[in-house]
Amino acid sequence: MAVTKAPEDAYTAQPFVPDRGGLTALRKAAADCRGCPLHRDATQTVFGAGAADARVMLVGEQPGDQEDRQGKPFVGPAGKLLDRALEEAGLDPADAYVTNAVKHFKFTQAEPRKRRIHKAPSLREMTACGPWLAAELAAVEPELIVVLGATAGKALLGSSFRVSQVRGTVLEEEIHGRPERLVPTVHPSAVLRADDREGAYQGLVADLKVAARALG
Repeated sequence: MAVTKAPEDAYTAQPFVPDRGGLTALRKAAADCRGCPLHRDATQTVFGAGAADARVMLVGEQPGDQEDRQGKPFVGPAGKLLDRALEEAGLDPADAYVTNAVKHFKFTQAEPRKRRIHKAPSLREMTACGPWLAAELAAVEPELIVVLGATAGKALLGSSFRVSQVRGTVLEEEIHGRPERLVPTVHPSAVLRADDREGAYQGLVADLKVAARALG
């Protein structure tokens, strides 16, 4: 008797992505995604949020602990820092669309009730989740993508991406079949972990100012 493989064993979200319906349909369908094993331990899918006609899309790595519990992206400490940096750079957070390369929280936990420690998603997991990001880009059609950190950069631009080499510059690349302009920078959580937090924060703001100028 043939053994039927679970959907997550195929490591692709493509069968779960609807053909039409815009962001509302995408968000509803993503709630049931089993395109990789990460859905098993996470509380819920954390889909993108923000203006459907946003000029700028911010792409991070994956939801964190607070995002996993609340079901919304960038609601934890890193998200609050990002909002502050956006405003300081002249970008209104309310006019942006924020999402992550991976839509489920990946973590390690020593024992139940202990703090859940963020674990970076693998290239396989990022690739599996790629169809959701492609669908978001097609639905929002942003003028500019701000790439937050190395994982988001690898998901969008390939495994050779190094944030330190291209941060604060405007890149022009084809992403999921669409010509896109991108400004890479560090992830706000890296600012929170930095020894020189103020210096790291000012670096993030400087990169976001490049994005603001690119939007005109």
